[in-house]
Amino acid sequence: MVIENFSRKVISSGVFNSFIATGFFATLIFFIFNSHLFTPFEMMFGIVLVTIALKGISNIMFSLIILLFDLKGDRDAHHFKVAEDKLGLLIHEMQMKEAKAKSSSFAKEHNK
Repeated sequence: MVIENFSRKVISSGVFNSFIATGFFATLIFFIFNSHLFTPFEMMFGIVLVTIALKGISNIMFSLIILLFDLKGDRDAHHFKVAEDKLGLLIHEMQMKEAKAKSSSFAKEHNK
């Protein structure tokens, strides 16, 4: 849960998309300035391959960020919240049982 929220925030920040877009346009500019050395097919092939490679590199970077980032504090806070919810549920169930026992004993006393 903690890692899912963290990864969702990292993806929605757009860092990786801007990395890929910057690499794409840098490659495009490179081929435009060196158009006398490459055929149009080589240019298209090079741009596509570089874009795919940058997407792979961004996925590796994303994996390393998740792997190396310390989420222990967030994980502990999440476990504390889950335990707090469970305790609240148990206390509520116990209060319901006590109220039910009191009402049944009250009903027995008045029926006599």
